[in-house]
Amino acid sequence: MTLLTTVFAAVISTVIWYKNAPKNEMKVGILVLIYWGASLMWLVDAVFEYIEIGTDYFRPAPSDMLNDFYLGLSAVALGLVIWVIILLIKDPKGVLKRGAR
Repeated sequence: MTLLTTVFAAVISTVIWYKNAPKNEMKVGILVLIYWGASLMWLVDAVFEYIEIGTDYFRPAPSDMLNDFYLGLSAVALGLVIWVIILLIKDPKGVLKRGAR
């Protein structure tokens, strides 16, 4: 579920980035890279777990699925927090500079 959650976040953010590609004011490309990096990490984790436990990988307990889903949501939320921090630091629209006057 972690892989699925982060892949959905990566696909959604990629579509948003692609629709606004010529103008990159909100730095959505950074968010895309964060989510695709997390998806790649969970894919490698899934491959190694499959190698370790075999076909039982495809029959997780419901509680394990729920825990993995929460972990995936946490990864997505952390990616959003990092993106917002980057936005605040770079201030692409100059909102913070104008507000300090």
